[in-house]
Amino acid sequence: MTRADGLKMPNHVAIILDGNGRWAKSKGMPRNYGHVQGAKTVEVICEEAYKMGIQYLTVYAFSTENWNRPKEEVDALMKLLRNYMKTCLTTAKKNRMCVRVIGDKTGLDEDIRNRIAELEEATKDNDGLHFQIALNYGGRDEIVRAVRKIVSEVREGSISEEDITQQLLSDHLDTGGLPEPDLLIRTCNEQRISNFLLWQLAYTEFYFTPLAWPDFTKEELVKAVEAYNHRERRYGRI
Repeated sequence: MTRADGLKMPNHVAIILDGNGRWAKSKGMPRNYGHVQGAKTVEVICEEAYKMGIQYLTVYAFSTENWNRPKEEVDALMKLLRNYMKTCLTTAKKNRMCVRVIGDKTGLDEDIRNRIAELEEATKDNDGLHFQIALNYGGRDEIVRAVRKIVSEVREGSISEEDITQQLLSDHLDTGGLPEPDLLIRTCNEQRISNFLLWQLAYTEFYFTPLAWPDFTKEELVKAVEAYNHRERRYGRI
């Protein structure tokens, strides 16, 4: 999509939400305060992204490695997640947002899985922003799970080894059916992908900002899209 000002919008933007804890610490507050503020920023950016013409937004909310954080912080994050599922349902109804959770949901508590199922079911037909939340997600874990599904189907005889293609593997990933990201944004000046969408980022443009996620604004999103517009897309999608 190209706006009236000539700015071409990426169809799919992925974001690694980094720096919540460091942001809170810089203000003399507990790390969970940063996570709470970060969740509010997600709501704002979802709305602004869709207004700008972005169709798909995927955020890295909780990785498979995040379980290694102190138990107190993990418990606080799970409590925040429970509350966010309720808030997200309200926001989705208001903005016609279609919500999908990717990652290994079997590793989450039953009540969280139930809330995710309720959220996905209630929003599946919405025609607004397609919003993906990566929870208990790891790119390597996702690929392993996809391969296991394919092996199982080969053993059952529903597909043969000759049927295995890049497209088949893509279809078996958590993101099956979604377009690959055009632009990846990472906050807080970290310049690595941290096991996020390893398969899907093959031709994605990267944008790094020193801002911590709670300080990320519409203006910074516009900067990222402007930088994307100045890249010469020689391979993959144009």
